[in-house]
Amino acid sequence: MASAITKYFILFILFTTTATVAAIGAAAQINSNSVLVALLDSRYTELAELVEKALLLQTLEDAVSGQNITIFAPRNEALERDLDPEFKRFLLEPRNLRALQTLILHHIVPARVGGEQWPNETTPHNTLSNDPLHISSLETVRLVGTAEVIRADDVVRNDGIIHGIGRLLIPKSVQQEFNGRRSLRSISAVKPEGAPEVDPRTNRLKKPAPVPVGSPPVLPIYSAMAPGPSLAPAPAPGPGGPRHHFDGESQVKDFIHTLLQYGGYNEMADILVNLTNLATEMGQLVSEGYVLTVLAPNDEAMAKLTTDQLAEPGAPEKIMYYHIVPEYQTEESMYNAVRRFGKVQYDTLHVPHKVVAQEADGSVKFGDGEETAYLFDPDIYIDGRISVQGIDGVLFPSSVEMSSKITESAKTVASVNNVSKPRRGKLLEVACRMLVSFGQDSRFTTCHHT
Repeated sequence: MASAITKYFILFILFTTTATVAAIGAAAQINSNSVLVALLDSRYTELAELVEKALLLQTLEDAVSGQNITIFAPRNEALERDLDPEFKRFLLEPRNLRALQTLILHHIVPARVGGEQWPNETTPHNTLSNDPLHISSLETVRLVGTAEVIRADDVVRNDGIIHGIGRLLIPKSVQQEFNGRRSLRSISAVKPEGAPEVDPRTNRLKKPAPVPVGSPPVLPIYSAMAPGPSLAPAPAPGPGGPRHHFDGESQVKDFIHTLLQYGGYNEMADILVNLTNLATEMGQLVSEGYVLTVLAPNDEAMAKLTTDQLAEPGAPEKIMYYHIVPEYQTEESMYNAVRRFGKVQYDTLHVPHKVVAQEADGSVKFGDGEETAYLFDPDIYIDGRISVQGIDGVLFPSSVEMSSKITESAKTVASVNNVSKPRRGKLLEVACRMLVSFGQDSRFTTCHHT
């Protein structure tokens, strides 16, 4: 009897739980006649595309399911032609996702504001971005902030309204973030510089100068790297101490997360984190004050690597080292450099190989042999210490460069093996002939040298 009661009690709990979950799912489901669905299928295609890129669909679904909303949608021309290209590029950068979300949510009021309820006086309304939006009227013109309403009540649904406006509304927080971004003019057309003169005995600069606190390291980046078994050295941990002014670990994590979020660079991120320990080593170098530019091949390029190219011990590390430049370069600085100086050679961490850059088809082309790559996705990540530039190919040192290195090493070996033999003078040759005539030449070993 007791077991039967327990069985019925469990069945009752399961039935109640299933009914509750079904009710919640039905309540959360968005009606096909919703204002949000209407926005995605309306004339405001540019705004709808930005909503998807900003990953706001779930946020807007939650807002619509609980209350009426009013969307002030900019016309497509305001986002296509009228918007500053630099500002649009800023919004679409993955690291500025929060700014894009704030911008879009600033156009949505969590209340129903129809044409009939339009205020005659300036009235502030809260938005989903928590920044107030002022709605007003000027004679026969209806205004939202500084934008004119050009299509009042353009889309009307039971859960919301869409008004068409003539321009984009930019909240102050987003405008300030855009104005405070790093200016690239100070680093435009940066020509690569050689390493400073270092005394090989002490591994220090021959003319040391006082270093202010927080300034870049005095020694080149190679002095912070311990030689490894191959051509590519393995970065060693920095000396530590009070010079750690940069959080390299978090910056490297940030740029790897940006690669994954950007899409198309999963293989590169996987090699840096799982296949090698380069992510940790890069974090240590950045913490010591060094700057890096990563030429990141996309997944399509990485898929073309053959087994032979990866079979050699340490091959992944060598390949990655050849794609890391110990300088801070951006799309603008590299393009201006190749425009001004023609071919430009950048040092890499794959010592002693350099990567060649030149202008091609209005872009930057890397490589000087059969293996070349174009700058495909510029400025994926730039924070002043690490710059990530997406390229459409995997780079390898050119065969000419490799052969020249081999020839130099062969000449060095030949010069060591070529030991000069002692040459006898004229006087010694005459003396040896005289000794031969007397049968005494065997006592002098010098006379036996040919």
